[in-house]
Amino acid sequence: MVQMSIQRAATISPPCSLSLPFDCVSGTSRRFASCRSQYSCFAYSERLSPNVLKTNSVVDPSEPKILDASSSASRTGQYSATTHLSGTIGVMGISASSSLRFLQKLVHWSTRDGEEAPPFLVCNDPLLKKELMSSQNSQRPSDCNTALGKLRLRRLLLEKSGVCCIAMPCNTLHAYHDEISQGCSVPSLHIGDCVVKELKSANLKPVEYGSNVCVGILCTDNTLNAKCYLNKLESQGFEVLLPDKASLEHTVLPAIGAFRRGDMEGARNLLRISLQVMFVRAVNTIILASDDFVGILPDDDPLLKKCIDPMDALVRETIMCARTDSLRP
Repeated sequence: MVQMSIQRAATISPPCSLSLPFDCVSGTSRRFASCRSQYSCFAYSERLSPNVLKTNSVVDPSEPKILDASSSASRTGQYSATTHLSGTIGVMGISASSSLRFLQKLVHWSTRDGEEAPPFLVCNDPLLKKELMSSQNSQRPSDCNTALGKLRLRRLLLEKSGVCCIAMPCNTLHAYHDEISQGCSVPSLHIGDCVVKELKSANLKPVEYGSNVCVGILCTDNTLNAKCYLNKLESQGFEVLLPDKASLEHTVLPAIGAFRRGDMEGARNLLRISLQVMFVRAVNTIILASDDFVGILPDDDPLLKKCIDPMDALVRETIMCARTDSLRP
């Protein structure tokens, strides 16, 4: 495994995509890992950096077929912790495009003041997205537990690699944040906490006199993606507005469908209608709680400027966490 900034990253891909396993690397022994996957846009064959992950055994991310991967790995001693990698970020995802978008923002914003981008380790497994999605429709609770166990294992792999924090650039994963981060020894950043923190610091005023600050959540699934934010916002006194069933069926989902078909004009018109319907109901701002909305509206669109991309808040908190950790003696 290789540690890197944007030029030298360690990507932990699905086991089927690795031409070499995760081997013991120590002393002057060096091996090159070439990761090629039809599911991932990451493909590296990099020289090892001076900071090398040291393990005592081969690491196979696909090995556990158990409900609690974290506890099992601890019992069997499958991983041995490395020296803490100061200021190193662990990035865990199930979508290559979302993980890449997070890393692009991370590098761009962290280098604007002339500093180097913080080093990071990436574990992205798109196969688990399909498994997690299918488990939600399964009648057997064990299916979901198995998928969560595998996600905990990938989190543990990053944790034992010496990262200072773990960021998950995926709304779906944050719907299961508590289950995935259970027992984690480093901060596992919650995208909802990051958004709420920035909303609180903004000192927003209610649009309508006598009411609370109202935040809209635009998502493709009110029961799953909204879960990342709903409780967090309400616990801090914010009112929350979700799109109703009619809006989802007639504007939100058709906008995404039009975008995927290449009908940009139709997609933009439908998304603007979705946003305007929420803004006329006195919301202060709208959280775009799905990557499906990315790229539909131009960056200079007036409506888009009133909205929140939650990944922005996650990136800012991640940079702050890494810089704080790097200053520690």
